[in-house]
Amino acid sequence: MRVTPCQAALAGAISLNLLLLYCAWLRPGGPMPRCRPPREVPGVTVLLREFEDFENDLAGTARSFAALPTPVLVAAEAAPYPPVPLPAGAQVLPLRPAPDRPPRDTRPELHVRTRHVALVPDGTRAVPGLLERMRATLEAGDARLVVAPVGTAPLRCLGLRVELREWTARYGPGGPGGACGAVEGAAVLLLRTRDLFNLSFPLVRPLPTALFVQAALRGWGLRVLPEAFAAAPAPPASPHSQWKAESLAGARRRRLLRELGIKREVLADGRERWYGCSKETARCFGTVHARTPQYLLAGRWTPPCCLRALRETARHVAGALEAAGVRYWLEGGSLLGAVRLQDIIPWDYDVDLGIYREDTSKCRWLREAAAGGPVEDAEGFVWEKAVEGDFFRVHYSRTNRLHVDLWPFYARAGVMTKDTWLGHPQDVEFPEHFLRPRVPLPFAGFTAMAPNNARAFLELKFGPGAIENPEYPNPAVKRLGQG
Repeated sequence: MRVTPCQAALAGAISLNLLLLYCAWLRPGGPMPRCRPPREVPGVTVLLREFEDFENDLAGTARSFAALPTPVLVAAEAAPYPPVPLPAGAQVLPLRPAPDRPPRDTRPELHVRTRHVALVPDGTRAVPGLLERMRATLEAGDARLVVAPVGTAPLRCLGLRVELREWTARYGPGGPGGACGAVEGAAVLLLRTRDLFNLSFPLVRPLPTALFVQAALRGWGLRVLPEAFAAAPAPPASPHSQWKAESLAGARRRRLLRELGIKREVLADGRERWYGCSKETARCFGTVHARTPQYLLAGRWTPPCCLRALRETARHVAGALEAAGVRYWLEGGSLLGAVRLQDIIPWDYDVDLGIYREDTSKCRWLREAAAGGPVEDAEGFVWEKAVEGDFFRVHYSRTNRLHVDLWPFYARAGVMTKDTWLGHPQDVEFPEHFLRPRVPLPFAGFTAMAPNNARAFLELKFGPGAIENPEYPNPAVKRLGQG
């Protein structure tokens, strides 16, 4: 159909009216809001985010940078209390939605109009020209973040590698020439405004950690300048204020890493910090359907804290069975892990052990679990008879249900069989000669007992090439390497 000029003009007018109506609908009764972020203008906006309500230097920090002059925004969940006398040119941006305010008021990307933004820690003092030199460094190189120290203490340059599949952030020595993945110490961070607000977590605290992790995932470079901003003299803090600040900082860091999906930090000196999977916390993942835990569908492997808890549980159970004289051996995927890695397979969610059924009465915990329900041993592990059939489970704790499954087999005409089959492809009978004798095998940090010909045993269970060709538990749902 041929469109005449009049029809085209009419269609354009209708589209413009619809757009204006939509914008008006976003804020009925109020001034017309913007439907997109404002056009960027040259310059740098100073954004103050890292401060405490109960003790801060917001007024002095804001005055110092507003005098340059440069726009200053104080971003917080709510306006600081007690109120802070901010200078002209500085404004408070509440981030928490309120029922009597339009949503655009809490969107910081609509309030930062400059092309660059500097994230400035509380207690910093401006140095004339330094923000501009940071901006010039950013525009002249391939870095996406430029950092300058605050005060006389030098920054520590660190490398940072984030492995989301393994829920892990690894720190190490920084690169040559001031190229870092993260820094330790008080610092001003400068980046392009569009880069900041294209992050999934642009202003979550602690802000430096959040930015460094997200920058590492995107392959952004980070450049450190030697020139420093001045620091305001810090007044003596009371023990209570110091304790409160440290407690809040720790809580924020734990919450941030949980939101980012990081459960383990490997520090530059080799020490580790763990987040989650203690005996007092619930298991990191829910019920497993079709032998495929939710984290596999999300492109992750088993959280490292869960693997640590499984190793601890497996070592405890094996020790208890050996002490009681119960003959056991590594089964299924756990034997696969021992042969391939001397450890649990990185995406496995439990440990499987076979036991001789006639030996179960030798172990106090199995005997009591069979007779009277779950029983907790002296170290907090919970032994119980499974409701799904004739086998046992040993849980990491009453709260954390990571577990080792114990499968009672018995010999019949030289073949090991059992009374409960769950339909897994590898859940099959096998000749008893694989257990005569059982042999020691390194597994998960201890020596476990295993069938005497692990390759033949595994190929009987999983098929030829099982050791050389790793695969997820249910390839019909999710294959290794897929996505």
